[in-house]
Order: sequence, then structure tokens, then C-alpha cells
Amino acid sequence: MTIQEAQQSVDQWIKTIGIRYFSELTNMAVLTEEVGELARVMARKYGDQSFKEGEKENLGEEMADIFWVLCCLANQTGVDLTEEFKKSMEKKTKRDATRHKENKKLR
Repeated sequence: MTIQEAQQSVDQWIKTIGIRYFSELTNMAVLTEEVGELARVMARKYGDQSFKEGEKENLGEEMADIFWVLCCLANQTGVDLTEEFKKSMEKKTKRDATRHKENKKLR
């Protein structure tokens, strides 16, 4: 599935099962909540915290939830994530062409 297909799938789901999109501000809050859930799992899996009883190592699920809400926001605001991701990759490639290779901290 491409990013564009993911955006279309989310849009179709929202319009047929979800009734309508939440407001952009609500979805921004939901995105923040989902990032917090990913942070919780990361802190337990890779950090110093331990999992509580009943919690699971669901990194992929939390990342997918973030992507879902990001697709919602992109759809609502007319952003083509495929195009924007391409631009972001080009920007980073140009900006950081030698930066990381020259960073002694990364060796």
C-alpha cells in the first residue's frame, strides 16, 4: 500500500464507517495522545521503565495509530503526504549531504 492509497483508505473508512472526520483540532489532540502512547511503550521497552501488568509491547500498533491520525489530518487539510515526503527527503538529502559523515559523534 502506498502513502496515497493509505490516505484514500482512511478517507473511505471515515466516510463509510466513521460518519465524518473529527475537527482538525480534535485530531491534533488525538495525534498527540497517540504519540504519547508510543512514548510510553518506548520508555518501557528501551528505557528504564518496566511494563505494567496487562501492558504489551505494541510498537507497530502505536505507530500505525499515529499514521492513521496523520492521514486524517492530511486529508482534512489537503496535504498530499506522498509529495510532501518526497520534498522532505530531497531537503534532508541536500541539507545533510555531508553533515552526518563529518559528525565525529556518529563514529
